[in-house]
Amino acid sequence: MPDDVTRLLREAGLRVTQPRLSVLAALDVHPHADTSTVIDAVRAESPDVSHQTVYDCLSALTTAGLVRRIQPSGHAARYERRIDDNHHHVVCRSCGAIADVDCAVGDAPCLTASDDHGFTIDEAEVVYWGTCPACAVGAA
Repeated sequence: MPDDVTRLLREAGLRVTQPRLSVLAALDVHPHADTSTVIDAVRAESPDVSHQTVYDCLSALTTAGLVRRIQPSGHAARYERRIDDNHHHVVCRSCGAIADVDCAVGDAPCLTASDDHGFTIDEAEVVYWGTCPACAVGAA
């Protein structure tokens, strides 16, 4: 993985730095992580990395298209490495857990809007809301 990540950073025009590598590694272990989770994971390996450095890394990686930022309504921003497809998310209304949901049919059916209003659509963001299995058991 390190060689692939190094190549991806360079291809995106970013310098290869330990904090960026650490943030990407944290997101591999914690998909859909909020900033606090990323900070905790990075600082577990490198205690001297500042909060601001992690924020800056997340921003640069998102801008470069190496990380996807999602922010379901009413929840903190989350980050993920799965960027190479048009997938969606399911969010638990109770605990905020998030999971990936592949498009239901075809390559990217959600990119065909019933009325595009003249827009050139290149991404669709669908969020399914519900209750995760752990919360459903607790509510029963």
